[in-house]
Amino acid sequence: MVRRHGLVLLASAVLLPVSVSAQTVEDRARAAAEAARAKTSDSDALQQNYVTPGLAGQTIATVDNSQTFNPNIACQKTATLLELLAQPGSTGDIGTLRISRDKDIDGTVDQTLTLPMPVSGICANGVIACQPGSWNQCHTYKWDVSASGDLKLTEVDLTDLAGCYCINNSCGSNLVWGNMASVLKDLGGGVIGALTTADPRIGVAQAVIDGPVIRYTGAQSTACSASPSLPQTAYRASPAAIQGDAASVAASNSVFQALKGSPAGIGKAEQIRACTVKREVMLNAVTANDVIVRTSGGYASYAYTPETASFLLGSPSDDSLSGGSCRIYDFRMTLDVGDPDRLVSARLSQYLFDDWIQVRIDGALVLADPGGWTGTGLPPGKCERGRTWYGYPNLDLKPYLTRGSHEIWVRVAVGGEGEVSARIDATLDLSCNPTEQVVDLCAGYAADANCRLADESVDGVDTFRNGVATGLTPLPQVRLFQSGACSLNLARPWFERDRRYRCVIDTGSMPAPDLSRGAYIIDHSTETLLADRVKTSDGGYAVSSRAFALPDRGSVPACEPICKTRAPKSNVEAAVDGVVGAKQNSPAGWDTFYHACTKDASGGDVCPVGDGEALVSACGCLDDFPEAVVMMQTVRLGGADMICTSEAR
Repeated sequence: MVRRHGLVLLASAVLLPVSVSAQTVEDRARAAAEAARAKTSDSDALQQNYVTPGLAGQTIATVDNSQTFNPNIACQKTATLLELLAQPGSTGDIGTLRISRDKDIDGTVDQTLTLPMPVSGICANGVIACQPGSWNQCHTYKWDVSASGDLKLTEVDLTDLAGCYCINNSCGSNLVWGNMASVLKDLGGGVIGALTTADPRIGVAQAVIDGPVIRYTGAQSTACSASPSLPQTAYRASPAAIQGDAASVAASNSVFQALKGSPAGIGKAEQIRACTVKREVMLNAVTANDVIVRTSGGYASYAYTPETASFLLGSPSDDSLSGGSCRIYDFRMTLDVGDPDRLVSARLSQYLFDDWIQVRIDGALVLADPGGWTGTGLPPGKCERGRTWYGYPNLDLKPYLTRGSHEIWVRVAVGGEGEVSARIDATLDLSCNPTEQVVDLCAGYAADANCRLADESVDGVDTFRNGVATGLTPLPQVRLFQSGACSLNLARPWFERDRRYRCVIDTGSMPAPDLSRGAYIIDHSTETLLADRVKTSDGGYAVSSRAFALPDRGSVPACEPICKTRAPKSNVEAAVDGVVGAKQNSPAGWDTFYHACTKDASGGDVCPVGDGEALVSACGCLDDFPEAVVMMQTVRLGGADMICTSEAR
């Protein structure tokens, strides 16, 4: 497949425009590289732009889309190499399994195979047929190709099949319809594997699932030969032979020997340097006190919900203030705003007073009732107003409450007896605040002209291997991040890249390392004194010493707290003695999980139990090593008991 890609890319590159005299060679090269990358950046783009149309004989456009051409890299091609239809019956077995195939790749279906028995189980390279709806009277078949090239089933022992599982009602209900896509891929993969093994000239470009049908687009592309036995496929049967053949050809090749003896081929060495590129996400758990808090004054503060806060100040008890003919009382409260961006709203929601009232913030008047009292002295009218007054202004105070401390001041003028109270309601945003950054520890190697990327694994998917792109691209992932009471699901294209670079070093020009300074430091330093000796420009040595102390290493917990959970799992795998679940006391099994514990708001350990999981062992220093040893020993002894030989034991 790599060879075919190379032909397509070479043909595309030849047709790139060159009439761009206004650009430099570097600009033209960069433009061509960007255009090529747009069409070959990932496996999907490569397949859509080149592989599928190339094998099917369809039109391919050049990199700049200025010209099109019809490639002829396949001797024969067909829109439908194989079509497989699977329809389950009432018993859960596949009652109808029909395979239509274009044997000679001429565009016409010339073989139709309809299985005469229901399919009760599926394997990677065959099928299992049993009495419908049960796992009795089972027969096992392997996909095969006859001498005439017809697809067929050959009855074999179950040990000749791999990856078998049950699909009829004896193992569960609606298994085929509920997993139709994977069932079709497993059936089609077994058929395609048998066909390509028998005839390596066949290439599959695309597979499309349409309901209960899977269709494969293919071509004859390995060589234009009438015989499926090709010398090009000899290494498939003996992969190790390619190394010896390559060495033999290189030994007799003058160009290779000239390069081997050149300065570029001798006196050089390579170092393997590993590094990572990680996406670090930190969550900042926020409490109400981090946003706004009463630090002094007032007589109450409370919250109806975690996202609200209310603050009260004054003297609300009836006639708790004595004013004589007229007297002014001041009540103050200090609010500290730590994060104004998370202060959604702050309003003066209500107040009561007898007889006049002012509300000030940091000395600025924000409300007066009656409105004529705006100064700092006595009210402009008669002090006694004869009763308690109430107000619900819903006044916005957020513009006044910037970051820092603010003094809320309620002034009341009392004639005779009176009281006063004011209430401020705040709405807070306590959502998780993620901080994300990409830590690239590979930037230095990537910028070094002597280093080249050898291997790269992105979230466990190998994207580079031995300096060659594999064409694999990891799927975007969703990961759960937790910090105290704060948790967040983040979807990103990738989270971690593990890289290995091969860096060339010139062993011929590198001086021998001078280890005398290190030896002097080790021999003359103590736990409290660091001695050093540096060579000077005149050939002598400068000796120095200074106080030295190791930093406090601190204390660490005895272990990382972990917890153990389990979730039910249906067992439908098939073995020689039948369906595994049917041989167990209970057909349902368990999957066991170990989780690293997180911390709650109070600092306690919390087990992050997943969906459908039940807690088995709470957070702590779990030691399941004896259980693991018993399980491994059981598997080992069980495997030994299943080996049958003629040797006396």
